[in-house]
Amino acid sequence: MPAEAIARPDVRGFYELRTGSIQYIVADPLTRRCAIIDPVLDFDEKSGATATVQADLILECVAENELTVEWILDTHPHADHFSAAAYLKEKTGAPTGIGTEIVQVQKLWKEIYNLPELAADGSQWDHLFADGERFSVGTIEGRVIYSPGHTLASVTYVIGDAAFVHDTIFMPDSGTARTDFPGGDARQLWRSIGAILALADETRIFTGHDYRPNGREPRWESTVGEEKRCNLHLAGVTEEHFVELREARDRTLPMPKLILHALQVNIRGGRLPEPEANGARYLKFPLNALNGAAWG
Repeated sequence: MPAEAIARPDVRGFYELRTGSIQYIVADPLTRRCAIIDPVLDFDEKSGATATVQADLILECVAENELTVEWILDTHPHADHFSAAAYLKEKTGAPTGIGTEIVQVQKLWKEIYNLPELAADGSQWDHLFADGERFSVGTIEGRVIYSPGHTLASVTYVIGDAAFVHDTIFMPDSGTARTDFPGGDARQLWRSIGAILALADETRIFTGHDYRPNGREPRWESTVGEEKRCNLHLAGVTEEHFVELREARDRTLPMPKLILHALQVNIRGGRLPEPEANGARYLKFPLNALNGAAWG
């Protein structure tokens, strides 16, 4: 790295209690341009209601701080909440983006949901990011690290000194992400984590979830150095031990309660199904699609 310091964006996290998700605004303090990462569209599975409370909080913060939204980014197609990317694009006009391997996830879930009409080409987003691709948020350079393992399409966005890793690494007391979703792989996750931990020790790590172990307050920021020293799934662990640990743990975990609700929305870029003849929208719910999963 040249002598000049790595740019340090302003990062604001928004903790969403229902799913333990964290959404982010990442802003260049010089130009007031920003990216929104992993926004949440509210959904209540009991009533079938949707709302934009979380996304509107982001829009309020953008307006109050006189920011211009340059990107709306998802790290992967989420299995536990709906993405608000399409809603925020409608409100801001900013382009949406996700990793190129989203097409593999679309092909997989297109079959699970039996959606022959779904275009499995990533066209639901404005831009598909390749591994190593560069982009910018204002004057701050960003780049993409392909990070499969949790899903086939997971990516890490490194923007200045901040890495947005979502479901790859959690806070050190929470370990790492599960790998038992369709397309997941524990050994791939280990290698993806290795690429993230190869960043400078002072790189800030921002996670996409926090489940508050032992009831502590929510946390979502650590550093590469802290994760290497203290992460309970990584510190002093070999690849073989990690794979064994991860696979054994995953066999005990029930599926996220919204996985079958959320994926059909998120492989469409956060768009809800089109209204039917009566004007109502319907989710499609395949039975026995995830055979072998632990019962919750």
